[in-house]
Amino acid sequence: MGKLELTDKEAALQTTRRGYLTQLTPARRGFITNYPNIQHWKKSTGEDVLMPQPLNVYVHIPFCAQQCSYCYYKTIQGSRKSEVDQYVDTLCREIELATRHFHLDERPVRSIYFGGGTPTLLSESNMKQIVECVRNNFQINDDAEFTVEAEPVTLTQKKADMLRELKVNRISLGVQSLCDDIIKLSNRKDTEEKVIKAIEMAQSTGASVNIDLMSGLAGETPETWAYSVRKAIESQVESITVYKTELFANTEYFKEIRNDKLVLPNDEQELEFMQYAMDKFAEANYLPWSFFTFTKDGKNPHVHAPSIWRGEDYYPFGTSAFGRVGNWLFQNTSDVPKYTAQIEAGKLAISRGHSLSALDLMVREVVLGMKLMNYKVSQFEERFGFDLEKICAPSIEHLLKEDYITLSNGEIALTQKGILHGDYAGKSLGQHLLNLF
Repeated sequence: MGKLELTDKEAALQTTRRGYLTQLTPARRGFITNYPNIQHWKKSTGEDVLMPQPLNVYVHIPFCAQQCSYCYYKTIQGSRKSEVDQYVDTLCREIELATRHFHLDERPVRSIYFGGGTPTLLSESNMKQIVECVRNNFQINDDAEFTVEAEPVTLTQKKADMLRELKVNRISLGVQSLCDDIIKLSNRKDTEEKVIKAIEMAQSTGASVNIDLMSGLAGETPETWAYSVRKAIESQVESITVYKTELFANTEYFKEIRNDKLVLPNDEQELEFMQYAMDKFAEANYLPWSFFTFTKDGKNPHVHAPSIWRGEDYYPFGTSAFGRVGNWLFQNTSDVPKYTAQIEAGKLAISRGHSLSALDLMVREVVLGMKLMNYKVSQFEERFGFDLEKICAPSIEHLLKEDYITLSNGEIALTQKGILHGDYAGKSLGQHLLNLF
């Protein structure tokens, strides 16, 4: 004799979220129309469904006044005005094309970032043309962050005044070093005097000013590094970012090292440089909001990068620029003639992409999320349905034992050692997820 039929109440209990896909006996009953079933849905409205998601906008300017010895980006030096004008026209055309194609004008813009290359190498008319195009095609929030990267050698008072007029509220200066001997070894045209003057001009705009330093440049010693750190702190900029010098095959550094003409500080020496900087920043009350950026009194954190690390979309414009829409990562061609031809033909210039899998999304969540030094475990479960503490228990145990992180009240936080070692904690968690699945 077969089992008794389930009562209505028992059948309802069977369709809990965990048991929704299982049956006590093989049968054709229990036709599934959705998952999870509607008993687990929350009350919502049409406004919730139609609420446009925030967008972050990146604009790439590939032109540079100099080719730094450590730089691995594809940049263009010595361009004629006609070439720059054509690129700007094409860039604006791309903005119009992509906005229509992806309905980007329906989404509130949280941040705008002009990177490069060197955006401040553009003429006033070029810059104004691009900014006007951006403003005409997007919904710009009143409090949106508007960042422009600048090289000290290209920033004049006239251009600083232009940035203020365009309502740029964050300027990021690629300083790298304030020691003349180190600057020369990097094949840069800057000097300490020019750098200090550029910082002052940027500050005169009223924008929040960030300066980038690079630890481990050619010729760096504890004395030269201490000098750059001290001068950076004395400048009283809102934030200081420290990037580790890394060696790439397409750089002048690589060629010189291969020919035994150059030796860079090793990893141990660079760690000592970073530890020194962290100690001095702490003394001056420059507090970290990511493991590589320190802000005065812990205020005015950057908006653009954290928004991306938290999973928001960011649309890229210009050659070689890369971004994300939904679960699709993509990059424009780095070939300028091809980029121009594609856009002039009314086509987007995307050359490669990647559709993020569920595993990609989980790994990306922890690897990029840990850049902000703190990550709430509940956030992972809300997004992916897994208890991060349980599925990454061995990795978390190792990081705790070795003092890279703390775990308290459901939050993973980098220790001073974790901050010093950059992406190590995030990569460890990400690798564990890759091995698990």
